Amino acid sequence: MFDSTAFFAGFGVILTMAFVTWCASVLKRDVSIVDSVWPLFFLAAALTYAGVVPQRGPRAELVLVLVGLWALRLAGYLTWRNWGEPEDRRYQQIRCHNQPHFVLKSLYMVFALQGTLAWIVSLPLLAAIASPERLNLVDYVGIALWGVGFGFESVADLQLARFKSAAANRGRVMDRGLWRYTRHPNYFGDFCVWWGFFLSASAAGGWWSFVGPLLMSVLLLRVSGVALLEKDIGERRPGYRDYVIRTNAFIPGPPQRVAQTSERRFA
Repeated sequence: MFDSTAFFAGFGVILTMAFVTWCASVLKRDVSIVDSVWPLFFLAAALTYAGVVPQRGPRAELVLVLVGLWALRLAGYLTWRNWGEPEDRRYQQIRCHNQPHFVLKSLYMVFALQGTLAWIVSLPLLAAIASPERLNLVDYVGIALWGVGFGFESVADLQLARFKSAAANRGRVMDRGLWRYTRHPNYFGDFCVWWGFFLSASAAGGWWSFVGPLLMSVLLLRVSGVALLEKDIGERRPGYRDYVIRTNAFIPGPPQRVAQTSERRFA
């Protein structure tokens, strides 16, 4: 069920959050704080949808719990990971290429843009929350897929954090645990989470909400995820090239054997 009033109310809440975060970034001189707020955009949208729709459907509470778990864990992890660190290299490049007046430009280039993308991706949340249809088998498949995704990204983040905290691993490639089977298990986890939400939405009749997870998939694979991270990583981290040869980029799979590998370096 598509409720335009709730949908645009969610957009207003997200843009307000984006503006407040932009104000904080001006004071901090660091636009990368938007990464910590990104998952919270979805939680705010879901709460707004649940509060504005005339009547919540039977999936509403379940969706709120699932998106809350996903958003709070990811926001907390990103905040912890970036605490005390300088502005992310990606945003430094954007800042450098958009001078002068990047402070003002970042309002729409970074914050409003990410808020708008999150709003579109959140379509399955609206469809699931507003539908009066009863839960069915497809819902449970969606929940299972969400669970796989949530587990994948949670475990992957924990494994990477532990790996980086060990001094002996400095300069090495993280190719253990889930990272042995895919170079981006955290992105694969996000992919599963949002297609899981879509399955629940489609079970409620919201097939049209496929636009949301499709956009998230494009972002993860072609825009701000895999493609951006690996754009020049082979030049910066030569050991990563062997890792690319033997490890799937996205979908987990058994590592490939290579005849020779150079010294592995953390990327």
